[in-house]
Amino acid sequence: MESITKNRQSLDTLRAMVSRAYGPDEVIPDGEDWVSELGHGWFNVAYRIRLRSGRESVLKIAPPPGVEVMTYEQGAMGIELASLRMIEEQTDVPVPHVDYADQSHELCDADYFFMPYIDGDNLGIVEATLEPAERVAYNESLGALNRKLNSVVGPWFGRLAGPPDPTWRTAFRRMIDDVLSDGERRSVDLGVSYDLVRELIAEAEPSLDAVTEPRFIEWDLWTSNVMIRDGEIVCIIDHERACYGDPLMEAGFTALDLPVFGDPAPFMRGYGWGPLTENEVTRRRLYSLYLILIMIIETDYRGHTDTVQYDWARERMAELLALFGRSR
Repeated sequence: MESITKNRQSLDTLRAMVSRAYGPDEVIPDGEDWVSELGHGWFNVAYRIRLRSGRESVLKIAPPPGVEVMTYEQGAMGIELASLRMIEEQTDVPVPHVDYADQSHELCDADYFFMPYIDGDNLGIVEATLEPAERVAYNESLGALNRKLNSVVGPWFGRLAGPPDPTWRTAFRRMIDDVLSDGERRSVDLGVSYDLVRELIAEAEPSLDAVTEPRFIEWDLWTSNVMIRDGEIVCIIDHERACYGDPLMEAGFTALDLPVFGDPAPFMRGYGWGPLTENEVTRRRLYSLYLILIMIIETDYRGHTDTVQYDWARERMAELLALFGRSR
């Protein structure tokens, strides 16, 4: 996926980064067949690197400082590094170990880190080739792992990097207001007025008061961030959008509102979440609204050269309006 947020570096800079992380003995001095870009990411650039010893690693680089990102994406790599440490220390969910992280901006103009290359298939890429029973099994496993992630209790509500909020209602309102402000700043057409969206939020947000304990929320745990091998999930990647909030916000529940995301039943079985209460239905719709707003607005910030995602997300916005009992 192409995006102006991808901060590509020269071979000389990449060699210097490898040397700093692993030592000069691991650097491949000549040619360029030791490095290749992993192209399916949406935000950061990532390189697959073969070290002199033969082992492989992945280098992930944050966007360049001159590219404006959405408010919730600011400091995203720091959030990912904090998330990886927390998950590794407090759960047994398989995530990449951070080999080396550099936030000095001495070798390149952004944060970066190295992690081992995961030998496996990306579930989001191969799932269409799997048997239905295999897809069900993986999604049940994903639900169970997601519950383990949500078992981590946070110190506040909101983004891992702060600012801290005392209630989930306050935190979520700040998060969704930031997204709306991002859209207004770029005059992004939502297909519906910003005032109407704010009305929907104000009417539904009292439901958020039912959430009283801040839990670690991965939020971006789609199948495209799941690595599999030999019938098992071997790693979960991409943790830069994590926050402390309501587990019902997790991606696996999105299909409860928007059927285009597939069947949520296997994920919910694996997670152990039963039928939603009236309060949970309202909260879940707010979270789907938050997601679709981002999917519409980010197309402008990422410099998309076509309207495929924008048009698709606008259709989902129309579906959500109907769920809220409104029209354009």
